[in-house]
Amino acid sequence: MKKLITFLSISTTVAILALPVAARNLIAQGQTAQTQPNTAAQDPCSTEGKEALYASFLKNRQNDQPKAYEDAKKYLACPATGQVTEGHQKIIDYLTKWAKAYEEGSKKINFIKTLYTDKKYPEAYALGKEILAAEPENLMVLVHLGANGYLVAPLKNAALTAESLEYARRALQALDAGKTIEDWQPLAGRDVAVAYLNFTVGALTLEKEPANALKNLLKAAQFETPLKKSPFTYAYIAGAYETGPYAKMSEEYKAMYGGKDETPESKLALANINQIVDRMIDGYARAVALAGTDPAYTTQKTVWNDSLMQWYKYRNNNTDTGLSELVAGILSKPLPPEPTPLTSLPATTPTATSVGNTGTPQTNGPPSTSPAQGTPGTKPAPTPTPKPDRPRNRR
Repeated sequence: MKKLITFLSISTTVAILALPVAARNLIAQGQTAQTQPNTAAQDPCSTEGKEALYASFLKNRQNDQPKAYEDAKKYLACPATGQVTEGHQKIIDYLTKWAKAYEEGSKKINFIKTLYTDKKYPEAYALGKEILAAEPENLMVLVHLGANGYLVAPLKNAALTAESLEYARRALQALDAGKTIEDWQPLAGRDVAVAYLNFTVGALTLEKEPANALKNLLKAAQFETPLKKSPFTYAYIAGAYETGPYAKMSEEYKAMYGGKDETPESKLALANINQIVDRMIDGYARAVALAGTDPAYTTQKTVWNDSLMQWYKYRNNNTDTGLSELVAGILSKPLPPEPTPLTSLPATTPTATSVGNTGTPQTNGPPSTSPAQGTPGTKPAPTPTPKPDRPRNRR
């Protein structure tokens, strides 16, 4: 609101300086009328009544803008009578411009309040869409709509979800191109915005485009925001690995090497698969560690822990020895990036992951093409369960 007041004050000064002498005389008359009885109270559109309205407008335009706006609208609603002088026309033009600026500024302030304070997402997105219709490149609006986009998914509104995804992508493109906004509030800054924009894209594309979603989710976890400390972030990353690269590579392995004798090529393919499995283990371990003993994550933690146990055993001779130690120390390690594909076998090849030439582990791990039920890989869209902190005033 402070910025709106400042903006309108500047606009007022400029407009008044541009008024001719006749109009300034009318302003002076209106200001004098502030101290006179309102004898035209019954007819606000009389000459005296309009002078009183304009005087009230001038009095309130800085410190009580809603009242000033009400006065301006009443003045502008008066029908034209007789010949409109140049001075009166200048005042009409000025009030019209001021009222429009007030409406636009108020709309943006109401947009932020509706989105962040009231959490009325359909209404907030409708307001944002209205602003963007007039200002298609308004980066501030795009950023806030995109950063909160993942919170729209539980509404089960396909059109709104698609719009929020598009807003997030457009905002990221603009930021990547070097564009910025003057005031990030209620976000704490650019990094927070970039993190949540990437999280929105990742969360909303995880089901249909897991490989691409993985890249966004990994980016979201790089910044110092609540997302970096949320178990959901890493469960989503693990699920993206599982339903994206792992599922694809596993199917390719079965098609090329299933039922055949082991070869150097099949060993190399398996080694690349195991790199992905290790990333899945890392993601699920982080989710379990961050969930801790918080009762809000009890149900999800059970699912994550089951997936972690199955994949860990697959990579470790069907034993969970060392798993507790892995979880205890996982948060002290940096999040690994996507693995670089191997072009030759490592010096030593693990012997605990034989797939029996079928592409499916012979241990008790989950099938190669079906992630554990309930993981983000199965139903990646946000559900009515605890979520990462909302993107506001977070560093």
